Amino acid sequence: MSLESRAAEFLDGFGLGHSVAIIYSGRFKPFNANVRKVGSRIVFSLSSSWRDVSEEITLGLVQNLLIRLLKLKAGRTLNIDLYNNFARSIQSASPRTSTDAELESCFNRVNGAYFSGLLDMPNFEWHSSIRRLASYNHYTDTVSVSDLFRGMPELLDYLMYHELLHKKLKFSGSSGRALHHGKKFRLLEHSFKDAGVIEKRIDSVLRRRRF
Repeated sequence: MSLESRAAEFLDGFGLGHSVAIIYSGRFKPFNANVRKVGSRIVFSLSSSWRDVSEEITLGLVQNLLIRLLKLKAGRTLNIDLYNNFARSIQSASPRTSTDAELESCFNRVNGAYFSGLLDMPNFEWHSSIRRLASYNHYTDTVSVSDLFRGMPELLDYLMYHELLHKKLKFSGSSGRALHHGKKFRLLEHSFKDAGVIEKRIDSVLRRRRF
């Protein structure tokens, strides 16, 4: 049975008769993926790196994306557990391939102040989007930050802290979903010094940029 057929079978269990298409693309970063619904058809676009991964693990990724897309009330499956374990473990195998002096200095400050200097240095990159302030990619161990915040060390430190929490905590699985901002994450996030004040300053920077 093909991966598409197994994904459709998973949906049949919820009484949903969608057709499924899976496309592999070399345009994505390693192990990235997305899903979209077009009428009664669901289309997955997966990084070509998923071709070399066990179908059982990839099926877990597909099930996880379906649960998020369709807001299904589903419990954890064996395949989702396999996928979650794969996502957690691959981070440690990611090589350092990119860095940036400003972001590296930011990492050193935050790592020393909030993580006792125990976190390994990830990859760093800037991006140009203002909709996505910062992000952490578990697969490539990369912190990416909007270049809108260049030269703003206090704001950068807060954004870096948020993404390093993702690196430290990874994520937890609940009801078939990957929780990246669980209760523990939110509690730690607000332990950053003057977090509320800094969030208002970030909002101010964004408003000035928009206008």
